[in-house]
Amino acid sequence: MTIKPRRSALYMPGSNARALEKAKSLDADVIIFDLEDAVAPEAKQTARERAIAALDSGEYGRRELVVRINGLDSEWGQSDVQAVAAHSPAALLIPKVETPEQLQAVAALVPDAQPDIALWAMIETPLAILNLKEIAAASLELRLKLGCFIVGPNDLVKDTRVTLDANRTAALFWLSSIVTAARAYGIEVLDGVYNNFKDLEGYEAECRHGQMLGMDGKTLIHPSQIELANQIFSPPTDEVAWARKVIEVFAQRENQGKGVINVDGKMVELLHVEMAKRTVEIADAIGV
Repeated sequence: MTIKPRRSALYMPGSNARALEKAKSLDADVIIFDLEDAVAPEAKQTARERAIAALDSGEYGRRELVVRINGLDSEWGQSDVQAVAAHSPAALLIPKVETPEQLQAVAALVPDAQPDIALWAMIETPLAILNLKEIAAASLELRLKLGCFIVGPNDLVKDTRVTLDANRTAALFWLSSIVTAARAYGIEVLDGVYNNFKDLEGYEAECRHGQMLGMDGKTLIHPSQIELANQIFSPPTDEVAWARKVIEVFAQRENQGKGVINVDGKMVELLHVEMAKRTVEIADAIGV
């Protein structure tokens, strides 16, 4: 399985033609064409049509193209899935996922002819946090791959009435729970948005915090946030060099079949080889 870097995932309003055009030249790993929060009710149809045109254009290069649909409990959700799925997005991002049944309902609307479309889930309500295990475990039964959880901090803050400090102390339970559930079932995790895109110092600190917590990347609301996310969620050069060395040494004839070896004075186990392989795959994918 090829690992895809998802260091930066930029939301782009599907109704904004200028933004969709600009996204073709941005260095984001993922572009999320948003049909939900960023689009007014009267612009929903236009947003869907423009997102489909973007998917069909073939002008976004290496970028992974994802569409955030409206919830199936809205008047637009079912039509979003049926219309967009026919145009082969990398994934459909489902808002406010709280139960496995929501994932199953969306998967049922995707034609059998489109088995490569993944489902991504927004985790943004208290009930979602309580049901994380069941939501993640749905990946074992879904016809489509459950590829990614995305943290939705704004709704969680609103619903729980917490106040976040610079270290997101009140959110640590949510964030760690999301990462833990995701990793238990082989799912990627993207950190939530940082709302004040002009506060680059605060944004950088939050990127580093998310990386420390095990996130694979960050969702973004402004192109100015891309560079830092790409930098922080890329493996450091020295880490990549060490990973390559670990793989090389374990592959040497005299080390075949060994579970633990000494590499430059450090005891390295087979589990470190697996970690090293992932690091190298990410590095190769982004050209580090």
